[in-house]
Amino acid sequence: QVQLVESGGGLVQAGGSLSLSCAASGSIFSINAMGWYRQAPGKQRELVAHIRGGGNTNYLDSVKGRFTISRDDAKNTVYLQMNSLKPEDTAVYYCTAEVTTKALRTANYWGPGTQVTVSS
Repeated sequence: QVQLVESGGGLVQAGGSLSLSCAASGSIFSINAMGWYRQAPGKQRELVAHIRGGGNTNYLDSVKGRFTISRDDAKNTVYLQMNSLKPEDTAVYYCTAEVTTKALRTANYWGPGTQVTVSS
């Protein structure tokens, strides 16, 4: 059993900044990759940023240069620093992780999501 819990969502003005965090807990042997997705009303869920065990990252084109993903393996936590926020960034943001459990089963897990709203 693995649980992910996001925090840091909220309301911010355009041009402002917000930092999201997501902590994984449970029967964790290792976390292979962590990332953030988002889904706005009427749109498909899209990958925002992803970070793998070797530190390689990838970003949605529209957030490159504005968002930064990082992870703290000791805390089983992934972060998303969001700067220069735009109204188009408004969405529910979901944390995801590829986790190998202590039972040596590997699977993807999802958090419940946190709302980010950027006002104009």
